Amino acid sequence: MVRVVATGTFDIIHPGHIRFLKEAKKLGDELIVIVAREKNVRHKPKPIIPEEQRRRVVEGIKYVDKAILGDEHDMFKPIMELKPDIIVLGHDQHFNEKWLEEELKKRGLNTRVVRIKAKEECEFCSSTKIIKRVAELAKKRVEEYDRLAAVKKEVKKEVTK
Repeated sequence: MVRVVATGTFDIIHPGHIRFLKEAKKLGDELIVIVAREKNVRHKPKPIIPEEQRRRVVEGIKYVDKAILGDEHDMFKPIMELKPDIIVLGHDQHFNEKWLEEELKKRGLNTRVVRIKAKEECEFCSSTKIIKRVAELAKKRVEEYDRLAAVKKEVKKEVTK
């Protein structure tokens, strides 16, 4: 059985994440995803979604056999426990494949590192783009919800007369 490990923050799931995990699953029989701990996310702003919730959402994706949280102190600890045959990196993940393979060899693992080049193209295939869009529309939507709530309240008053 070929064990594949993918890693990532997976803050706000979008089609790019799904494509990455689908391609990762094609490389083996079992796909385990290590979801980044909030305190370990340093290459971008901290996630909005709590880590356990991100893990649960990722584990619910049909291509994923299991999702775990990463170690807070040593990124290699779960990898040493899982002993994957392959570690996959997304097209935009900030890792050097050669460096990672060398670090794994130093730890006694003969794990292949594969960069998945497939990229989903869509307007909001980025957690950052989604966050910016929500921020842009939030005030307008809250005003719409408030207006609709007021209308519902008036209708309810009329019905109960």
